[in-house]
Amino acid sequence: MIEESWVRRAQEGDRKALIRLLRKVEAPVYRTAYYILGDEQDAKDASQDALLRIYRRFSTFRGDSKVETWAQRIAIRAAIDLTRKRTRTLPLAEEAGAKLDRGLGSSVERSGIASDIRQAIRRLPESQRTAVILRYLQDYTYDEIAEAMDLPLNTVKSHLFRGRKKLREWLADYKEGGVIP
Repeated sequence: MIEESWVRRAQEGDRKALIRLLRKVEAPVYRTAYYILGDEQDAKDASQDALLRIYRRFSTFRGDSKVETWAQRIAIRAAIDLTRKRTRTLPLAEEAGAKLDRGLGSSVERSGIASDIRQAIRRLPESQRTAVILRYLQDYTYDEIAEAMDLPLNTVKSHLFRGRKKLREWLADYKEGGVIP
C-alpha cells in the first residue's frame, strides 16, 4: 500500500517521493504486462513504457482511485498498445499456467493442463482476457479491475461472466479427454 504522504509529496514535485512510488508499482506493473503479453522482453518494454507514462503524467493523477490501480490501468494500456503495434497474438506467461494448475496430478499433466488453459485464455476477446488475468492471476477485486480497466463495475462483471462461460465451454471437452479446439 502506498502512503498518501508520498502521493502528496510527489504531486508537489518531490522527485524522491515520485521515484519511491515508481519503485513500489514497478513489480505489479511488470507482472501485469507479463501476464498479458506472455513474453519477458515484451513485458519489460511495456512496463518500461508504462512507468515512463506514470512518471510523465503523475501530475494528472487526481486521486479518484488508488495509485496502484491507476498504474495498472496505464500498464494494461501499454501492454495492449504493444500488442496492437506488433499485430500478433502473444501467449500468456508460463507462471500464469502454473498458478492455475496448482494441486493437479503429475508435472506432465500439470504442464499440459496449464498449456491448454493458457491457450483457452488467449482465445478470449481482449477485454475478457484482461479481466480474467486481473481477477484470477493477479487476485484483483471486481472494483479494482473496474478501476484498472477504466470500466463500470457491471461491465467488468459481464466480461468475467462471459469469459468464464467461454472457458468452461472450451475446457469441457478437455474433461472428456478431448483437446481444446
